[in-house]
Amino acid sequence: MPNIKSAKKRMHLSAAARLKNRAERSRIRSAIKQVRSAESATEGADILLEAVALLDRAATRRLYHPNRVARIKSGLTRHVNSLA
Repeated sequence: MPNIKSAKKRMHLSAAARLKNRAERSRIRSAIKQVRSAESATEGADILLEAVALLDRAATRRLYHPNRVARIKSGLTRHVNSLA
């Protein structure tokens, strides 16, 4: 347990940030699973747009590395295109 006031504050802030990051990563993982389980290309394309928006926001906020986001988006796009 920290003794210094600023360390206590950082511990509190980092705990709150960790919860937010976990929730956002969970939303992204769920969106990716929905794209991969899409039955048709049109359904997949609609869900893909939402997933790409979530991924781009995560890359901007450095929740994921931008190159990782690019790889995920590329793979999801290839998957949706293969459904057509």
